[in-house]
Amino acid sequence: MIHKIQFVWAVLFMAAFLSCKKDTSEPEFNQGNLAPLSVEFDNIVGGQNLILNTSNYKNSTGETYNIQLLQYFISNIIVTKADGTSYTVPQDSSYFLINETNPDSRFARVNVPEGDYTKITFTLGVDSLRSTMDVSKRTGVLNPAGGMESGMYWGWNSGYIFFKMEGVSPQAPLDPTGANKYRFHIGGFGGYSAPTINNIKVITTDLTARGMAQVRKNRSANIHFFVDIDKVLSGLNSVSIAANPQVMFSEFSVKVANNFTTMFTHDHTEN
Repeated sequence: MIHKIQFVWAVLFMAAFLSCKKDTSEPEFNQGNLAPLSVEFDNIVGGQNLILNTSNYKNSTGETYNIQLLQYFISNIIVTKADGTSYTVPQDSSYFLINETNPDSRFARVNVPEGDYTKITFTLGVDSLRSTMDVSKRTGVLNPAGGMESGMYWGWNSGYIFFKMEGVSPQAPLDPTGANKYRFHIGGFGGYSAPTINNIKVITTDLTARGMAQVRKNRSANIHFFVDIDKVLSGLNSVSIAANPQVMFSEFSVKVANNFTTMFTHDHTEN
C-alpha cells in the first residue's frame, strides 16, 4: 500500500512539473506584431551573373552550356532567434516560384513577428502534404492550371516540378528541333500511397556571420542569398551533360537534387 501511495505521488509530482515547465518548442509570438521580411534569391553561375540565352558557362567536367530557362519553388519559410524559438510562416503565404525571366520573383516576401533572427530555413520544392491536397488548396503559383503554362507541373504524374533548368550545350545530343538541348526537370515528393523518389530539400542557414535579420515594422529587412546554379552540375555530385542530357523522374534525379543543398550562400542582410 505504501508503495502504491508513493507511486501516485510521484506521478502527480511529475505531471505538475511538466505542466509548469515552459515549452520552448512552441514560442509565444505576437501575431499582431508582424513586420515585413524579404528573402532574395540572386541567381549566379560560378562567380558570374546569370544571363539567360547569351552567356556560356563551364561545369567541373569541362562541358560548356548556356541557360535558357530557370525556375524553382521555394516554400515553408521558418525564421529562428538566438534563443532557439522559431516562427513558421503560415503555409498559405509561403510558396514562391523563382523565375529568372521575372526579376521581381527573386524576392520571397513574408510577414513575421518583430525580432532579431539568426537562422532561416526554407524548402526547395513543394512538400508532400500540399502536393496531395485538393486542387482548391493549391492556388497562386501552385495552381496546376497556371503551372502548366510555366511548365512546373507534371499532369501525367500529378506532381510538381521543383526545379527546372534548360539550355544548350555542345555536349548534348541533337533533339528533334536540331538543337543540342539539355533539360533538367527535377521533382518527386515521395509518392502518394507507396514510396517513390523524394527530391524535397530543406536548407537551413546561419545568418550571424553576415548579418542577422532585424525585423521591424518601420523598416524592411532583406536576407540576400546568392544561388550558384553551376552547383546543379558541380555540387556534391558531378553531373555530365553529355551522359545525362535529359534528367526528369528517374533515379539519377536524386543526384542532381542532392546538389541543390550546395547552391545557397548567404551574402548579406539589409536591415
